[in-house]
Amino acid sequence: MSSHSYRWFSSLLFVLLSLSVYAQKPIRIACVGNSITYGATLTNRARDSYPSQLQNLLGTGYEVTNFGVSGRTLLRDTPSAYTTTDQYKEALKSNPDIVFIKLGTNDSRLPYRLKIDQFIGDYKVLIQSFKTLPTNPRIILLLPVTSFLTDTTRQTDAAIRKLIIPRIRQVAFEEKLELIDLHSLTVTDSLSFPDKLHPSSPVMTTIARRLYETVTLKTQPNFDIFPKIKEPITVSSFYGYDCADFTFQGRACKVVKPRVVAVGKPWIWRARFWGHEPQTDIALLDRGFHVVYCDVAELFGNAEAVELWNKFYKYMHKAGLDTKVCLEGMSRGGIYAYNWAVENPKKVACVYVDAPVLDLKSWPGGKGKSKGSPTDWEIFKKDYGFTSEEEAMQFKGNPLDRVPQIVKGNFPMLHVVGDADDAVPVAENTEPFEKQALALGGQITVIHKPGVNHHPHSLPNPTPIVDFILKATGK
Repeated sequence: MSSHSYRWFSSLLFVLLSLSVYAQKPIRIACVGNSITYGATLTNRARDSYPSQLQNLLGTGYEVTNFGVSGRTLLRDTPSAYTTTDQYKEALKSNPDIVFIKLGTNDSRLPYRLKIDQFIGDYKVLIQSFKTLPTNPRIILLLPVTSFLTDTTRQTDAAIRKLIIPRIRQVAFEEKLELIDLHSLTVTDSLSFPDKLHPSSPVMTTIARRLYETVTLKTQPNFDIFPKIKEPITVSSFYGYDCADFTFQGRACKVVKPRVVAVGKPWIWRARFWGHEPQTDIALLDRGFHVVYCDVAELFGNAEAVELWNKFYKYMHKAGLDTKVCLEGMSRGGIYAYNWAVENPKKVACVYVDAPVLDLKSWPGGKGKSKGSPTDWEIFKKDYGFTSEEEAMQFKGNPLDRVPQIVKGNFPMLHVVGDADDAVPVAENTEPFEKQALALGGQITVIHKPGVNHHPHSLPNPTPIVDFILKATGK
């Protein structure tokens, strides 16, 4: 081989080796946090902490490092500031591609909570220190897990919910960063927090899996629905996410966009009572769904309401959202969701209804066990053009009257009900609906809440609802 050929071959080999090394370079993930990130109280933190479990889930293409330090605050003006630790400096030096920040629990205790007005500014300083790294990392803020402590001088859940979580959401809104709600995810796990503050290994597994979902989420880059809304919009924060308020066809509408859009641009359509018990909506935003609303109150799902929604659906689909939508109806929202679904079955991915009104004679009519609402009953009669009580009693446009048509739509349905509901009794609404649907081969699941009345809606931990929607949308 000539010297020229040798040099050419050596150069080629060097390039190929360099490309191979570059291709195999793992994605670096920095887990920044306090004792919960560190894995305090775990028998084997090297194996069971959520960063370690996340590493196992992701495999060799990733390098997850635990930079957690016990007892540390996000607040900078304390003896326990995280930013004074060697682990913080090492986290910066690691040049991560992804940063998970889980701080704030210790800031909720005395005396640190007395400096809470500094929290937002200090959080932004911490974020900026990572934003300026050459890797331009993806930064994701984690809401604190639930605390089950009762000593009010310590990290109580009341302090976390009132002082810490709203401020983290404000930071996410102002800095346009992703969020993961670990608080709702752990709110029912009191028996899995041995010292009432630190999660056990199974909860760490839940956290690791949630982070894994976020890291591996298939996304739709460079999609922004807001410029596609032609009407004037006002943008505000919906639990840390950007919410556009606008008027369409004379009706108040809202669109909340996720920080990272899931592939296919899935969406959930809230039928009624915007922002009430929002944990499912928030969890879906965390997972790349849009959340939308078009106010058709108070039309009780009549033809006018359905036509307005037809126009709004077309508007949202033209703006880029998926062909199929998830419908969400709380209480009387069940009427709206199902009446639209009957007319548009091919546009429905699934229906989730919560303590749903399925027979208007039950509520607001009060013709059975419910005391009803005389005022709303009169509005219903006006909406449908009934001039007498007899006409209203012959109404056959309830979801309960249309079960065969609904089942033909072939979309999955989830009902969440309180068994002690005396406003919208299960026996007059979901129970006969479910019986008919099952007899006709319908896809219906009912989650019962023993001893619960009409309120509260939803579930404290919305995971069963979210899992139903993710399955229905193929996510």
